[in-house]
Amino acid sequence: MDFDFSDDQQQLRDAVNKWVEKGYGFERRRDIEAAGGFSREAYNELAELGLCGLYIPEAEGGLGMGPVEGMVVMEELGRGIVLEPLAQSLIAGAVLSGYAGADLKSAWLPKIASGEALVVLAQQERKARYRLDVCTATAVQAGGGWAVTGTKNLVPAGDQADAFLVPAMAGGKLALFLVERGAKGVSTRGYGTQDGGRAADVLLSQASAQLVSADGLTALEHAVDIGMAAACAEAVGVMDAALAVTLDYMNTRKQFGVAIASFQALRHRAADMKMQLELARSMSYYASLKLNAPAEERRRAMARAKYQLGQSMRFVGQQAVQLHGGIGVTDEYIVSHHFKKLTQLEMSFGDSLHQLGEVSARMQDTAGVFA
Repeated sequence: MDFDFSDDQQQLRDAVNKWVEKGYGFERRRDIEAAGGFSREAYNELAELGLCGLYIPEAEGGLGMGPVEGMVVMEELGRGIVLEPLAQSLIAGAVLSGYAGADLKSAWLPKIASGEALVVLAQQERKARYRLDVCTATAVQAGGGWAVTGTKNLVPAGDQADAFLVPAMAGGKLALFLVERGAKGVSTRGYGTQDGGRAADVLLSQASAQLVSADGLTALEHAVDIGMAAACAEAVGVMDAALAVTLDYMNTRKQFGVAIASFQALRHRAADMKMQLELARSMSYYASLKLNAPAEERRRAMARAKYQLGQSMRFVGQQAVQLHGGIGVTDEYIVSHHFKKLTQLEMSFGDSLHQLGEVSARMQDTAGVFA
């Protein structure tokens, strides 16, 4: 199997890397965090690069690319610990392209691709504990449309988004709806997140909604799997950056008159960080390559990848902080932000304990060393 990136994929990586290096430095990120954790200006810059339409067909104004290109982009955004939730645009573009009717596609896909509209997934509920089949939000038909009632928590940039993809129970079955933030009956409570980003609780009271898919669980599982693959790729970028900063620090920080990189025990810890990073990278590749697989195979792959990424994120983040010493936990130093981002990514779309349960539950009879 050829794991080399194509020329187009490499050019895409270079373009995103150049934007991160020149347009999204650490100081700009800190300014955005201080201003609330989301910048529409920065998000529009991502849209100008075509990234918001990565998974949207060319006929609808997008680039019509696939999971590998999404992985390349998210890795580079991870290096810059970018706060703007591009992964949500990838989810919205793919879900609406694959499950929505023609009217919804024509109304929303071009706006998502151009950056005019930010559509985010609003699936998390307090009692769900990462389970997608647990949903207390309800939807009833009202006139020629639908009305949704419920509360969704930790919605990325929820008070800044233009619309939400909302799962709700309709007639005893989970369905997926699109709800505009400006619709009657919609209110939001925004707040900052631990990684410096922004989220909100979205409260829906008979909110006007449009049906995306009556088979909401299938669409929701696909949406979350896209989010997991994006989180894995983003985490690889964050870990890569954290390791690079750590190695640079070890080569310049002196103790007893020599660089601490000369101490064998610390060199071993740095080597272990590199091993965990490369293991995580391989599993991120695995997740991206399985995104277009049949649903059951895809879900197994995502759980495996996210579990391993969770272990790697925790190890690399903790070691990066410890090898820096006290400076590693200061807000002024970038490693503390790498650590917080990795911690939050580990809990996104199901933490490691949840994913371990998913791996176990989906294990087949042929699983094992001698399969």
